[in-house]
Amino acid sequence: MDEYDLYLNVKRPSVGLYVPKGEDLPDLADKEDWVFEGTFARDLLPASVQDGIKANGHAFRNMN
Repeated sequence: MDEYDLYLNVKRPSVGLYVPKGEDLPDLADKEDWVFEGTFARDLLPASVQDGIKANGHAFRNMN
């Protein structure tokens, strides 16, 4: 089963970033602002997030 790591932005906690489990964060200028929140099974993510990860290797999500 596919799993994804979730990172939250400490300056904007309503923004989440998913990457495949064990992958590094994409090339972000503010990498230090992202904090690991946990690992989640693919089944728990909306289809739009899964599609974004498949297409881009990562996906942002509004956490509100």
